[in-house]
Amino acid sequence: MQQALYTVADNCRIARDIYKMTLLGDTTAFSAPGQFVNIKVDGFYLRRPISVCHYNSNTLTLIYKTVGKGTDALSRVQRGAALDLLTGLGNGFDLTVSGDRPLIIGGGVGVPPLYRLCRDLSNQGKKPTVILGFNSEADMFYIDEFARVAYDVRVVTADGSFGDEGLVTDVMAKLGDYTYFYACGPIPMLKAVCRLAQTSGQVSLEERMGCGFGACMGCSIQTTDGAKRVCKDGPVFTKEALEW
Repeated sequence: MQQALYTVADNCRIARDIYKMTLLGDTTAFSAPGQFVNIKVDGFYLRRPISVCHYNSNTLTLIYKTVGKGTDALSRVQRGAALDLLTGLGNGFDLTVSGDRPLIIGGGVGVPPLYRLCRDLSNQGKKPTVILGFNSEADMFYIDEFARVAYDVRVVTADGSFGDEGLVTDVMAKLGDYTYFYACGPIPMLKAVCRLAQTSGQVSLEERMGCGFGACMGCSIQTTDGAKRVCKDGPVFTKEALEW
């Protein structure tokens, strides 16, 4: 974990209630896709945990949804502002077990951390197939960005306004063989994906967090190996570790 100040280079809406924030600063604390940051927002006691979409040597990209007063305040932060971040939080995804044809499944605001995962897998010569699920076309984002780095991208909307109509598991059930799966999204989606999956896999969980680095125990969940902290021991867990 590292604490540092970052400069907001951009903060704009890219879909319904979805914002993309670009930050300039030190990114050396990140070691794996799927890690997150905890942002101090003026006027709020608790920091806001946000998954990392992408990063390079001096730029950090976050995509978040305005779901409460804290993220609403974050959406109004202007270019040039300085933000206090805890970075390099969480364990991230393990790419070493992906096999040659991994399956990546994202739902709604669970999509952002999967972008860096997809890039890294493709850069290793893997052929990731990606399923992205949204409520409607108005909620969609980063489709083109995934298309540039994935082997295949399937989009599904609950109302049928774009792509296939239904759920990500409807598309997943029609796919051929895949060697492993990675998923991030709402808990009901993750449970359904784990039940349907033909292989082992990893899922990234979201929980309400206090500190973000394992001190307060506020985000603990029960696993097959006892209580674990989503912020410190996760947010990524294997399918087999979750007591679903």
